[in-house]
Amino acid sequence: MSTARAPLETLRAEASRLGLELTEAAIGQFETYLQMLLDWRDRAGLTAITEQATIEQRHFGESLALLVTLRQAGILPELGETRVADLGTGAGFPGLPMRILDPTLELTLIESNGRRCRFLEAVVDALHLDRVRILQTRAEDAGRSPTLRGYFDLVVVRALAAFPVLVEFALPLLREGGVLAAPKGSRAIEELADAGPALAALGAVSEPPLRLSLSPGAAAQQVLIARRVGPLDDRFPRRPGIPAKRPLR
Repeated sequence: MSTARAPLETLRAEASRLGLELTEAAIGQFETYLQMLLDWRDRAGLTAITEQATIEQRHFGESLALLVTLRQAGILPELGETRVADLGTGAGFPGLPMRILDPTLELTLIESNGRRCRFLEAVVDALHLDRVRILQTRAEDAGRSPTLRGYFDLVVVRALAAFPVLVEFALPLLREGGVLAAPKGSRAIEELADAGPALAALGAVSEPPLRLSLSPGAAAQQVLIARRVGPLDDRFPRRPGIPAKRPLR
């Protein structure tokens, strides 16, 4: 006789491995999020993953691993509000799982695709999350918005572009001293080396990459870190499409 799979068994195991406690309220929120992700997956182009356990591990678990990594590095304080932007968030990763576990985050989800924004609005409403806003805009336009430029303490980015491009997208959104954190795979160190000119142009410095704590067997990832230390140059970000087409060199 087969044994029924416990609700969110994979996510519970990931949270336990990371030293995180999932309250019953959080479990309920993740269950709702997962079901909505599966319901909207095809019509909003949210994820190619169909296996529930893989979604729990890759999307939810890796987002929580980033939360833990940034806390351990002192980039995200355990206490006190932090203004966080999730740039090119797609289906809400990593920002929404981080916000479910950490209500001190003031979270802005930035996404250019309208269907995905409608999904995010529905999820935030269904989960009853406060201090979460969804902005439908391109990264380059966000960086020039008077209300967003120089506003955030932290920008997180997952699978949006190469790191030199992310530097131009994200740095204009950060306050002085603010941090860009971007999980990267096998080319992480190469991308970091390529980003030298962009870091210099945007008034930023890189900090040692952080190892993302992932489950056994998962492909290794490092979190690339750039901190804004200088004034914002009015030239950046360049107009939409240019940063990706002509990265700073």
